Amino acid sequence: MKNMAALFLVLFALGCKTPAAKAPEPKPTPATIEEAVSSPYRSAANIARDQYRHPVETLNFFGLKPNMTVIEITPGAGWYMEILAPLLNAQGQYIWASPKVITVDYVRKMVAGTQTWLAAHPELKAKTIDFALPADLPVEAPVDMILTFRNVHNWTTAGTDQAAFTAFFNALKPGGVLGVVDHRAPAKSKRDPKAKSGYVREDDIIKMATKAGFKLAAKSEINANPQDTKNYPEGVWTLPPVLRLGDKDRAKYLAIGESDRMTLKFVKP
Repeated sequence: MKNMAALFLVLFALGCKTPAAKAPEPKPTPATIEEAVSSPYRSAANIARDQYRHPVETLNFFGLKPNMTVIEITPGAGWYMEILAPLLNAQGQYIWASPKVITVDYVRKMVAGTQTWLAAHPELKAKTIDFALPADLPVEAPVDMILTFRNVHNWTTAGTDQAAFTAFFNALKPGGVLGVVDHRAPAKSKRDPKAKSGYVREDDIIKMATKAGFKLAAKSEINANPQDTKNYPEGVWTLPPVLRLGDKDRAKYLAIGESDRMTLKFVKP
């Protein structure tokens, strides 16, 4: 009886063996900008900001194609990374240019977050390179496109804005495109050499790009916001998504929305 009972227990255990866990289904590779913007790679929080950042219209304006090699300069928390890395994965190459030396805690956290996101998606062949102004971008070969979103004001504060445009020019192949989006200061305002408010005059960016050798190909009002009065206690960071004043006048600033932004397309001759 003991032998029969032991045999029964063995057979029962074999019959109840837990099946091996299935590997997660790979996410579909988007083939177009529209597919990339609606792909499962994107977080709900980032999708909610499409109404302000207009990714489909912006990337189409710059002329982005899935077979391009594209550098995104200091991508922050990875808002555009979630679109660009999957879109360029099959035919092109997404390159993330990260600050080489980070001295600010919130920037360190953002970089760590984007690194975590990339590590969670090993199927994406994204590359990272160090970006340390005033040095040139360390690229193996000239690239098709460089994109930078809401970064010029930071370089203006650091005094490296002209060096940035020169580095971009040197990294692009002839005919390559530089796409710039940034918070737009009033055209008739006095130039702030430190961009303390976060806003930069459109003409100043055009002058720096032109000095570096670029030609202005086109301007767009895709990311304009006429409700942005640009005179806030904490500069552009008073508005969403930062809302630096917290609950003070929160409804007012949410009603204004995100900042008025210039969208500029430059070409290397």
